[in-house]
Amino acid sequence: MTILDKIIAYKHKEVAARKKAFPIATLEHSTLFRRETTSLAEAIKNSSTGIIAEHKRRSPSKSVINEHVFIDEVAKGYEDAGVCGISVLTDTNFFGGSLDDFLVARSVVKLPLLRKEFIIDPYQIYEAKAYGADAILLIAAVLDPHQLNTFSTLAKNLQLDVLLEVHNVEELEKSILPTVDMIGVNNRNLKTFEVSLERSKELSTLIPSNFVKISESGISAPEAIHALRQHGYQGFLMGENFMKHANPEQSAGEFIKSLQ
Repeated sequence: MTILDKIIAYKHKEVAARKKAFPIATLEHSTLFRRETTSLAEAIKNSSTGIIAEHKRRSPSKSVINEHVFIDEVAKGYEDAGVCGISVLTDTNFFGGSLDDFLVARSVVKLPLLRKEFIIDPYQIYEAKAYGADAILLIAAVLDPHQLNTFSTLAKNLQLDVLLEVHNVEELEKSILPTVDMIGVNNRNLKTFEVSLERSKELSTLIPSNFVKISESGISAPEAIHALRQHGYQGFLMGENFMKHANPEQSAGEFIKSLQ
């Protein structure tokens, strides 16, 4: 089994347990479920940086990245640094995140928040809305065309933006849906976890112009962003480059200054 296979197998068990503990009817009665969302896609288009900064404690490829920071300080610091959105990992078993992290981030920032999760069930989309998300991530590598259409339609009905992540041409072809706002090219191969920015450059011309283009993972220098902008990318999802530092928010601030 690949790392991705293991994550998805575990996710099915995890979601089944959460559905029993917190039914959709319970989620729909939460205060944040009625909250008016903010469009991440629009925030990216109106941003001078396009940076979506991520809070990620660890990953299967790098083990521990940073488990000594507080999500409230990181999220507020990211906002003050000038990012246009924040991605919060909510997977616990493999990435050390949680929905509690999401709630804390929601309580301290006004920026749009992306729930970074391996979504395999509509339940998780209701859950994202109930915890204050503005956008969700759908991964083409783990969903079939019917699921992509069903999940993205549900998200739009719940006023959530959809970032659809692809890794190759085949995944991109099944992702051209009117219910998708942003198409992200993950420069990290989810099966091998190898990283190459060439993946974004190669797929850029195949992404229709009506989608906000986002390059994800492996971005560590302003020069990379300048190069990716030449290929039509407006958004840049960055996590490890900031989180590997003792003070991620300071790292983000310095990066944005050097970018401008």
